[in-house]
Amino acid sequence: MAATGSYRMVSEDEQAMRSKLEHLTVKDHGPVFGPCHKLPGHTIQKAKDELNETDERRASSLKELRLMMKTRAAEGDDLAKLVLERFGDKPDSLLLRFLRARKLDVVRSHELMKGYVRFRQDYPELFENLTPEAVRSTIEAGYPVVLPSRDKYGRVVLLFNIENWDLEEITFDEILRAYCVILEKLLENEETQINGFVLIENFKGFTMQHASGIKPAELKKMVDMLQDSFPARFKAVHVTHQPWYFTTTYNVVKPFMKSKLLERVFVHGDELDNYIKEFDSEILPSDFDGRASVADCQAIANKLFGSEDTAL
Repeated sequence: MAATGSYRMVSEDEQAMRSKLEHLTVKDHGPVFGPCHKLPGHTIQKAKDELNETDERRASSLKELRLMMKTRAAEGDDLAKLVLERFGDKPDSLLLRFLRARKLDVVRSHELMKGYVRFRQDYPELFENLTPEAVRSTIEAGYPVVLPSRDKYGRVVLLFNIENWDLEEITFDEILRAYCVILEKLLENEETQINGFVLIENFKGFTMQHASGIKPAELKKMVDMLQDSFPARFKAVHVTHQPWYFTTTYNVVKPFMKSKLLERVFVHGDELDNYIKEFDSEILPSDFDGRASVADCQAIANKLFGSEDTAL
């Protein structure tokens, strides 16, 4: 046993798990698709260290969150009423997603639930008839790609290659709808709730038509999705191979971004040393400067939804 600064004794198991967390590989994590049948020990330790999660704290936070949902709704807050209406009878497993996304801080978790409801109010067009069938063709076209392997940190990797994107064939909203379905589906997995997501955007084929065709309101909608609207931990956004005029588009987006998200955006251009260090090239497809084959998007859609389309 070892003593910490606050004199709490740390078990050898806990020390071993923390050591493991410093030397993880892509093979140390469970599958991306489907449920998590058992959390790896190092992921439980990560939840404890990063999210303040223990069995006792989880149980008390869930109880406090349910009480807050009722109290805030009774106080007359319209969004709080919608939160209670939407989540009041839902199982603890669903509420836990919001708690984990906000490090088991009950007040901030409730605010995130309000953000979740607000996003659906502000952008109803994204959620009308939102079923796997409605977004399947977008995902099969690769917008976005979900890597079948987690990265070494256990994060789900979402890829977007702008090169062949035709804005008239697949609209910006259709892509955001696909992201919304993917996030909801993959957040059923507890490893994903704890480890989060990372986005990689290859802007090599970003054209002037793309730059002029994407409206500021659409960019704001995308940013709103990434902050305070989903019970997801978005750990990083990596942009590669962007042309010089990407800066104009990025400058439109920046005012909508909070400092926390801004700090997590890494714009690499063609200088990829840090990008390659961050990801195992074995899991990255060749069109994202890795050594794996280009993703089979139809197979990814099948893993997400099965071969039959079913409503969420």
